[in-house]
Amino acid sequence: MAILSTPRTWLLPLTRRMIQQRLDHPSFDLNCGFGGSGPDSSMSVHFPPAWPGDPLAFFPAILARLRPGQEDVHPDTSFTLVARDARAGNRLTAIGQLGSTGTVSASGELEIGYGLNPAVWNQGYATEAVGALVAHLHTLARVRRVVAATARHNRASERVLEKTGFTRTGQRWSADDGDLTTWAHERR
Repeated sequence: MAILSTPRTWLLPLTRRMIQQRLDHPSFDLNCGFGGSGPDSSMSVHFPPAWPGDPLAFFPAILARLRPGQEDVHPDTSFTLVARDARAGNRLTAIGQLGSTGTVSASGELEIGYGLNPAVWNQGYATEAVGALVAHLHTLARVRRVVAATARHNRASERVLEKTGFTRTGQRWSADDGDLTTWAHERR
């Protein structure tokens, strides 16, 4: 299980327990273990009603695809974003969700998506987290190219991708999201 760390965040693997709790409760707390020992080996994380935003609609389908006993959704590619400085009392707070939208294609391409709670927009968390995610994905042997799509005219999301080294590759249309701009980040 990969736990990614940036100066201001931790990216914790998305788990069955997180998804089930969110489907059952609009707000909840979970003890999220890092493994090992020491003061940072586990933490209490508060999941506010704003978490995970748009991906909530996909949670029932994700749960249905998990095998019996499988705890992590995609342990190397799907994460819950926790800000080290965003606290609810003495608990850390989940501020977003990011990771793969599917599996790696035969050509080594993996699409990602991300969304943060509105309370933390425009604070640089998305850029920091997406940068860490992309760097991590490029360490996986099977991932050669990371791709993403943004809603046309969503300048904030476009800036996140530009700052993390993505380039525009074109446009497409989605029944769910309408007109999209497509992006790619090649393994260096």
